[in-house]
Amino acid sequence: MISAERIRTLADGARMPLLGLGVWQVPNGEQGVNAVRWALELGYRHIDTAQAYGNEESVGRALRDSGLGRQEVFLTTKFYPGHRDPEAEARRSLERLGVEYVDLYIIHWPQGGPTWAWPGMEAAKAAGHARSIGVSNYSVAELEQVLSAASTPPVVNQVQFSPFEARRRLLAACTAREVVLEAYSPLGTGRHLADRAVRRVAERVGRTPAQVLLRWCLQRGTVVIPKSTHRERIEENGRIFDFELSDEELGALDALDRTNGTDRAREQKWW
Repeated sequence: MISAERIRTLADGARMPLLGLGVWQVPNGEQGVNAVRWALELGYRHIDTAQAYGNEESVGRALRDSGLGRQEVFLTTKFYPGHRDPEAEARRSLERLGVEYVDLYIIHWPQGGPTWAWPGMEAAKAAGHARSIGVSNYSVAELEQVLSAASTPPVVNQVQFSPFEARRRLLAACTAREVVLEAYSPLGTGRHLADRAVRRVAERVGRTPAQVLLRWCLQRGTVVIPKSTHRERIEENGRIFDFELSDEELGALDALDRTNGTDRAREQKWW
């Protein structure tokens, strides 16, 4: 059982752990199985994968091997918008994962426009394939379009977010609309760990740069999903609930933002 202070309640009532393991760029096979297995052994109860990652089978195998009940792990996958039917693709994800449902199913990016896939996402939820549905890489304008068209609104927007990509206007808009912002690449795929300002804060609080970056995300109101395939790093990343950053330390990290507090989810599209 995860303590209440480590849980975020979504607008639809679902309970999402604040910390998860992301498996972007983790190969399908033993490396993927081990990363998820280690995370679950170390107390993580939130795993984030995607159809585009090609590693849903490994996530499912690790879940089965863990001995944990399905209801004990919050599981996310993402609809690849190069396909046309979110509900059909959700069924295929469930087959690869070996589960009856995912806790969260999100549109990976707004390819082809932000709204066309949403009816299929709602169909996936109605069919019981997903308990909650959301989006990823959506700007405020794109999120507004989905909210205007939706019968069932998205409850999560997963975006690149860190002190260096502190999308303040996007975060504020999500918060105002009861959409939880979930931070991916909070460590900048490792780039941010060597930053001098981050290291100064880490030295001051007696923590690692990774722990400081992840703690900043939590204190700025996001859910966070760092990726690692190393057991010691996964363990380190999990130790972020027993300290707090001061207002001064938060401010020093806020000053690193390179987005000018944008309301966009990406500085440039990859699709």
